[in-house]
Amino acid sequence: MNILKNFLKGIAVGVATLIPGASGGTMAIIMGIYDDLIHAVGSFFENWKKHTFFLISVGLGVVSGVLLFSRLLENAITRYPHVMQFLFMGVIMGGLPVLVQKSLTSDKKGYSDFIFLILGFLIVLLMSYEPEAIINMATSRDILGMIFLFIAGIIIAIALVLPGISGSFMLLALGLYDVTLSAINSFNVYFLIPIGLGVVAGTLGTTKIIEKLLHRFPGKTYMLITGFVAGSLVSVFPGIPQGMLLVASVAAFFTGFLALFWLGKKGLVD
Repeated sequence: MNILKNFLKGIAVGVATLIPGASGGTMAIIMGIYDDLIHAVGSFFENWKKHTFFLISVGLGVVSGVLLFSRLLENAITRYPHVMQFLFMGVIMGGLPVLVQKSLTSDKKGYSDFIFLILGFLIVLLMSYEPEAIINMATSRDILGMIFLFIAGIIIAIALVLPGISGSFMLLALGLYDVTLSAINSFNVYFLIPIGLGVVAGTLGTTKIIEKLLHRFPGKTYMLITGFVAGSLVSVFPGIPQGMLLVASVAAFFTGFLALFWLGKKGLVD
């Protein structure tokens, strides 16, 4: 039964990973599996049998969520870009209360903690200025392009491990979001293998560090993460649409907000 529950929770994490601004790490917190994931990866050999079953069940769910929803999401973004952007904004706003509560209740607050909130906000704004040449480098099938994709995978892994930072937003910041969705749907191995290896290497290399930061400085870490999330709203905002498109966009925003807010409340209660 736990295997099925972890598989279904993994699907939710996988779907969140696909959505720019929504964080797979935040979804893992909401689903109540984030700490277990960090511990399973960071302390794998302490109880490798238990951790293996847990990681496989969640991992298969994540992969299933990505494969099942990537084409649907790609088509929706292509056909309804404004509506989808407002849906993403609603998801981001709906997930913020979870992070705010984490940052405010983790430890004693000082003025320095709020500096981390501002710092996270500014970092994400700076990340939104990406060079167009990155897309050409990523889609080239030479050794330089593969090295670049491997490094990009490591950067994305940090976003995946940290709650509040969206792996998909990191792809947007790198200029690789649309290209990656297309590569997943077309099974472009020249693209997926190097970036996938980078994600694995980055996850294994950073999980222990992040676990220690969350243990020693939880308030400051979550303030930084909250700043990341708040900053991503600026980059996701597509402008104000007109006419019926505005009505549809507002409806999409509240749908995303209420869905994530409800999941967050449920996750905090559980």
